Amino acid sequence: MNSNWIKVYTTENAITAEIIKQGLLESEIPAVVLNKQDSSYGTFGVLNVMVSPEHFDLAIAYILENEL
Repeated sequence: MNSNWIKVYTTENAITAEIIKQGLLESEIPAVVLNKQDSSYGTFGVLNVMVSPEHFDLAIAYILENEL
């Protein structure tokens, strides 16, 4: 993963993170999910949806438009 990517969404729900990522990808906005949850339990921590800086504004607009 490119270390210059920017967080556009944070959640504790893995399904929500994946739905947002897939929506961004379908809108031709490259996105990844960075999982920062504890691997032992999976209930502590967050998941961050990340995009490259040049797609940040488009990603935020997509998220706001879809009320995610």
